[in-house]
This record gives sequence, C-alpha cells and structure tokens, in this order.
Amino acid sequence: MMGAMRVLHGLGEAAPLFAARQGPDSAAHEEAVRAILARVRAEGDAALFDLTERFDGVRLGALQVPEAAFAAAEREVPAALQDAMRLSAARIRAFYERQPQEGFLYPAEGGLLGQLVRPVTRVGVYAPAALFSTLLMCAVPAQVAGVREIAVATPPRGDGRVAPEILVAARLLGLTEVYAVGGAQAIGALAYGTESVPRVDKIVGPGNAYVVLAKRLVFGEVGIEALPGPTETLVLADESAEAHHVAADLLAQAEHAGAQPVFVTTSEALLEAVQLELTRQLVTLPTREVAAASLGRGYAVLVGTLEEGVEVANRYAPEHLCLLVRDPWAVLPAVEHAGGVFLGASSMEALGDYAAGPSHVMPTGATARFSSALNVRDFQKVIPLVNVSAETLGRIGPASAQMARAEGLEAHARAIEARLKRDAPGDAPATAAGAVLRD
Repeated sequence: MMGAMRVLHGLGEAAPLFAARQGPDSAAHEEAVRAILARVRAEGDAALFDLTERFDGVRLGALQVPEAAFAAAEREVPAALQDAMRLSAARIRAFYERQPQEGFLYPAEGGLLGQLVRPVTRVGVYAPAALFSTLLMCAVPAQVAGVREIAVATPPRGDGRVAPEILVAARLLGLTEVYAVGGAQAIGALAYGTESVPRVDKIVGPGNAYVVLAKRLVFGEVGIEALPGPTETLVLADESAEAHHVAADLLAQAEHAGAQPVFVTTSEALLEAVQLELTRQLVTLPTREVAAASLGRGYAVLVGTLEEGVEVANRYAPEHLCLLVRDPWAVLPAVEHAGGVFLGASSMEALGDYAAGPSHVMPTGATARFSSALNVRDFQKVIPLVNVSAETLGRIGPASAQMARAEGLEAHARAIEARLKRDAPGDAPATAAGAVLRD
C-alpha cells in the first residue's frame, strides 16, 4: 500500500527500535568536509569563490550581497508574502520577549553573589536555500537576546543571486550582512573568517549533512546551538482524532527528505483509517516521492492506553510531538522529552514552522532527551559574580584551603591563606549592582 507505515504493537515492540535510533551517519562525508574547511581556513575568499563555483555552479563576483539587491528583492516578492513574514516575525519576537533574560544578585553575609547575563557579540545564521522562515526563526531570538551583529550565509541560485525571499526577510529584521555562500564552506567562513567574511562567535541554523558535519567540526572554535538532523514528528491520537488531520500532519513532515514520521494511537480503527488516508493524500502531493520514502521509514504504534502512548513518545523523544487527543492538557504533564509540543487539532506542527511563535529549530535524533529548541539563552552567556566579604572569607577560607590541599593544589591553598593571615579589608561594596545586571 502506498504510504504504508510499519505497524508495531505496544511499547514492548517500539522501545528496542527507538533505543537503537541514531543520527545520520556522517563518516562517509567527513574527509570531504575536513578538506573543505582546511581550504577555507588556508585560502579564505579564494576558496569560497572556487568551492561555490564547484558545488553551486556559479562564479560569484562578490561574496556579500550588495545593498541594491535588497530593494530589488522587495519588488520581486509578493506583498502578501511580505505581510506574512511581518506577521511571523512579530509573533516570534512577542514569544521570546516573554522569556526571562536577566541575571540575579543577592546579598551573602556582607558580600554579593549573582549571575551576569551578556549576549553573544556576533552570530552567524545559516539559512538553507530559500528557507526564509529559518532566517526569521534564528535571527529574531538572537535580536531579542541583544546580539549586536548577525551575519547570514545562504547558498546562491544558479544565476548567482540569493533567493529574494531571504533578502526580504533579512531587510525586515534590519539585517544587511548577507553572504551568497552555502554548504560546509559557509560554515568554515563563519567560523574562521576570511577577507570578506568576519568570523562569528556562534553559528546557528540547520542544513544538509555537509553543513551539520561542518558545524560539528568547527565547534570549539565557535559555538553552535545543535546539530539538527532530518526532521521527525510523532502524532499521538485517540479515537476522537480525524484521520485526515493525522495523515496531513504526518505528511507535513514526511515531505522533508530523510524525515521519520511516527503515529501512536489507542484506536485500531483510526490506525487503519490513517493508513488509507495517507495513500489517498499522497496521490495529489507534489512531493509524494520524498514523502512516501519517509513514510517507509516511519512507524505506526498501537497502544492500549494513552499513558502507554505517552511513554512511547518519551522513549522516542521526538522533535515534534502532536497531541491529537480529546484532552491534550490532561496528557501534557506526563510528557518528558520533546522538542516542541503541539496541543489539539488547531495547533498543527506545520503552523509552528511559520507563525505560531516558538522557533522551528528543534532537537532531532532523540536529542530532545537533553537539549532544547532554539531560544534566547542560546545567544547569551551566563557569567557568575563573586564578591565575598572579609568575614565570609574567614569562615569559608580554611575549608577551601583544606580542599585544595586534598586535591594536590598547594598554590590554591596559599592564595586563600595569604588573605587569612592578615587583617585584609573586604572588597568595596557593590553600589551599582542593579546597573551592572541591566547593562
């Protein structure tokens, strides 16, 4: 049957398969990506021009998109789409402005302890091909976090131009630093810097296997937010769900190459109806070949109870968890591992890809067990503040020196005891502490 998914029965059959789940195998590409990164580091712009011609089939005259191209792009993109971008950007910004951002400071025995929060200075956003929504989803949280400089890298088209939708989205956000460079070479340029591309402090954004591998290899020289792999969605549904809604949500992710859709249900009748509906909807889907291949990697899991269904979802730790059940809020407390949770029939994941509010850059490959969707904190550093009084030093210093000697670090102990052996004045009080946290 076209669109058929492998049927599993219960957590017992699903758990071993989910436990063996791994991210994409990048070993076959690693040597090529290392060579690309080495060339970019050694040759700078010359490597970028050559590699762009080799992989994208175009010889660029310049790497950075000129100002005139932004105005031209606005004339090409329909007004209705530009309005949709504005709506999306506004909702993303409103969502992340609600995320707590400030540090804290509290008095501690005559001194002060706290956390200072500072934005990353310079961020690189990788926007694949014409995926302008990814630019919005990455750059807006960075702006909310206070990032001062945002550089955008995106592959050029065959005519050497960047997709006009990318330029319109950039201009909407006030971004002017856009480079017509894609692939692993773009990651290398952002990480190492070239004559035309100043290096960044952190790189965010999804991409193909070469881009993701390049991000992994440059990590340590720059920060990254994650290693996003092929997309995945898990739909948990009971008998109240509409089969055509379930099928539509599964296909919305299945049309991405390499995706894995998972359907978990308490209803055998719904499972059968969804399989038929997938076949029906695939017939008219322009991306049916890719979607059918993704469904072939997918699973339909029949469970006895919703509680078992949630446990199946937690074991899978999906990028997207869609709750198409009678009372999704009653199920939510049991959810432990998910990149994002979409509650109810009106909250389809496809809406979250564009205009719901949260970023659509979410953890894949079961990394939702330990990581989060892109958010303001990805663009901030948390710096501990220590201001200890002389009285507190007298109380905790001896214990600290004893611990240092136990670890064989005599200089540590002596540095502490140098202050204990004399009646040293305490540090000056922090009279402008509130201003420090706000700056």
